[in-house]
Parts: sequence; structure tokens; C-alpha cells
Amino acid sequence: MNTLNNGLINGATLLVVDDTPQNIDILVDALGDRFSLIVATNGKEALEAVSGEMPDLILLDIMMPEMDGYETCARLKSDRKTEEIPVIFLSALTDIDEMTKGFQLGAVDYITKPFNVREVLVRVETHLAVKMARDILENQNEILEELVVERTREIVNTQDITIRMAASLAETRDNETGNHIIRTQRYMKRIAMGLKDREEYSSVLNPRLIELLVKSAPLHDIGKIGVPDAILLKPGKLDNEEFSEMKRHTLYGMNALLKAEEEMRGESFLQYAREIAYTHHEKWDGSGYPQGLSGEDIPLSGRIMALADVYDALISRRVYKEPYTHSKALSLISEGRGSHFDPQIVDCFMEIHEEFRQIALELMESEEEREAVRR
Repeated sequence: MNTLNNGLINGATLLVVDDTPQNIDILVDALGDRFSLIVATNGKEALEAVSGEMPDLILLDIMMPEMDGYETCARLKSDRKTEEIPVIFLSALTDIDEMTKGFQLGAVDYITKPFNVREVLVRVETHLAVKMARDILENQNEILEELVVERTREIVNTQDITIRMAASLAETRDNETGNHIIRTQRYMKRIAMGLKDREEYSSVLNPRLIELLVKSAPLHDIGKIGVPDAILLKPGKLDNEEFSEMKRHTLYGMNALLKAEEEMRGESFLQYAREIAYTHHEKWDGSGYPQGLSGEDIPLSGRIMALADVYDALISRRVYKEPYTHSKALSLISEGRGSHFDPQIVDCFMEIHEEFRQIALELMESEEEREAVRR
């Protein structure tokens, strides 16, 4: 996490709930220098604590006597005053059903015991940044009304930082993405600019819309923050059940952005962010997900991101594959014309693919990937 994020979250208040004194001691030692800590040893104490001082995040043990972590979380989420506090479960339970239950109750993450203190710190930083980004988005309309004209540039910069921060959360959860967010944003801008010069899109893709699409693009995978680590970080191929859960990141992203969008009035980049997050895995022939949309029923924003996202995935190294060459990526995308991708978007891509290559060469993390892009 960068210095800006660290500076903003230092001093946040954490509630640590665990009935094992040794675990509390470990967490206090690991987090006490960075954050203000409140300690509770059971669910009842935790509920009493939040009634006195509202924490920014809760680390909650599951296996506790009388009132376990699940019941404690359920009560927190049923109270409007505490429902938005991020809850990270701490437990030795590793069963996927138990983990799923926690997420269904509203937890944002799950750390298994015995835990690594560095992992706990990173997870805490990540979800405090999520909360901060959400709070900024929810209050943005009020901020815009209060700021005067001469501060417009500052508003825009703040908005861009917020988007970057929120988008980086998905990157933090998925350590393979690297500069993927920045690259796909640049690819999307180039495709949109290319399409604007075509008669069919000249009246649709005006400069304002292109600006909104580009601003929204970094949030395309924000829903991955809702996918369990056991699935998101699995090094091998996902089974059918795991893949079904992975596909839900489109729904998680759409719901999160819709909630933020409802707090704003008028035209908002969040509308396009929501479209992109929800539809960038749809396919032109209707075989994609989550809705199985086809053709122009897929929003243009999602159709553009579909190609940008796939191109970047092809030329990037993954745990299950080596990076493909730029030429191989062109071939595979061409094969997907009219099946996976909008034919006109593929045609536009083929005309400007050298610009994609230059973006990739500039922003790829490894020399191995850059070498593949050169070919």
C-alpha cells in the first residue's frame, strides 16, 4: 500500500474481539503502533464496545462461548449504526461452507489461524482503504455542492484518487494484476477514440462520454474484493463450484457501485463503472456471464472493456500460463470476432493494435512480458 494510503488510515480505531488472551496480545503488538485499539473478549463485550465508541474496522473471532462471531456479526449488521463497519473474521475454521456463511452475514474478509501478523496488517490496511473510498464516494455529492468553482480541479483530482484507491483494492487482493488496471484504462481510451471516428459511433462517443468511460474503467474488477481468497488466489484451475463463485465478482461490483451511485444526482461516472463491472465478461454470441447478453444488448462500455481485458490477460504472465506474444494475442482476438467480441470493436483494435503494444511495453512489470509483447 502506498504512502498516501498509509497516511490516511494511520490512527484508525480497530475493535479486536477474541476470547484467547495470547491472540489478543499478538494482535495488539502487531497493530498497536499504527492504530487505536479497543479489546473485547466475547461477543457481548464487543456489542457494548461499539455502543460507546464506533470503530473503523472489527477483527472478530468466530469460536467464542455464549455468543459466537457469527451471531455477533449478524447483530452488528442488523443495526443501522454499525452495519457499515467492516468485519474481518479470525478463525481456525477452513471449511468453504463456514467461510461462505461469514461472507453471507456481511463480513468483508476471513483470516485463518494461526495467522501471520504481516498478513493481518495488510488485510486491515486494505479494508480500511475500502471503507475510506466508500465513505468518500457516498459523501461526494455533498462535497461537490459545497466547493466553489475555483476548486473544481481539486475535486477532479480527489475523485481520480478515490477511483484509483478503490481500484487498487482488487489489485491488492489479486497479486497477479500489477499494472493491469492502468493498462486496461489506456486500452479502453484508445478503442473509444478509434470508434468515435467511425460513422456508427460518432454521435454516441462524444468527448464527455469517453472521459466518463476512461474514468470508470479502473473499477471493472472492484467486485473481486468479495471473492474469498481461497478461490481468488488459488494457483490451479478452479472447479465448477469455485468458478461459479468467481463469476459473482461481476455482481458484487455492480451492487457496490449501484449503492454509491444512488447517493449521487445527475450524470455520474458510476453508471458506466457499474455497467463495465457487470458486463465486461459478456460475449457477443451470448455465451458469457453473468446474464448471457448478446450483441448490442451488451452495453458498449462492457463490450470495449471485454476486449481490453482479454488482450491484457493474454500478454500477461499467470500462474497457469506464460505470456502470449502480441502476434498470438492478435490472432486469438481475431478468432473471437463475432463470437466473443463485437466485430466492429475487433476491427478498430486491429487498426490500432500497435498503440496497444506500446502501452504494454511501457507498463508491463517484467522483462519476460515485454519481450513477448515485442513479438
